[in-house]
Amino acid sequence: MNKIITISRECGTGGHIIGEKLAKKLGVDFYDREIIEQTAKKSGFTNDFVEEQGDRITNSILFNIANSLTYANQVFAGNGVSLADKVFFVQCDVIKELAAKGPCVFVGRCADYVLKDREDCINVFVHGKKEDKIKHYMETNQCSAKEAESAIKKRDKSRANFYRYYTDSEWGVVGNYDITLDSASIGIDKCVDILYNICVGK
Repeated sequence: MNKIITISRECGTGGHIIGEKLAKKLGVDFYDREIIEQTAKKSGFTNDFVEEQGDRITNSILFNIANSLTYANQVFAGNGVSLADKVFFVQCDVIKELAAKGPCVFVGRCADYVLKDREDCINVFVHGKKEDKIKHYMETNQCSAKEAESAIKKRDKSRANFYRYYTDSEWGVVGNYDITLDSASIGIDKCVDILYNICVGK
C-alpha cells in the first residue's frame, strides 16, 4: 500500500467508519480528529474552536460567498483574513505534514483539495439516498426522522459552501473524485473491501 486515501462524505453515510475500518485493514494511520488536535496545537486555538471552524460556515464566509469572493480571491486582493481562514491555512499545513509521513487515510477537511498536487492520492466521495442517510443518522444519534433530516440537510449544505469557498470547486461532483460509493446500497464493509482492493492493486 503506497497510496493516500482522502474520503469526503455526505452526512449520514458512514464515511468516518469506512475510513477508520479501511485504515485498520491496510495497517496505516487514520486522520480525522487528529487533524483538529494538531491544528489546535500548531495554531494556538482551542480544539473546540478549530472543530467549530472545521467544515462549518461562519458569518464572514457566508458574506464572502454572497459577494462571490473565494478564499484565494481574498488573499490576492489583499483583504484581511478571518480567524476561520487562519485555521484553514494551518490545517492545510497539518494535512500536508501528515501526508508526507507516508500512506494514510484522511476523512474530510478538504484533504482532497489540499493534496491535489500529489500523484499518490485516491480521492473518494461517499454518498447515499436521503432515506438511507436519515436512517443511519437516527441510529447513530438517537433522534427522530425529522431531526435527522434537518441535521443532514444543514451539515451537507455547510460542507458544500465551505468547500466551494476554500477550493473554488464543487463538493460532491462526481468528476472531482476518483471513485464514488453509495454506502447504503453497497454496504459499509463492502465499501471498505472495494477501497482496500484498489489500494493493494487487486
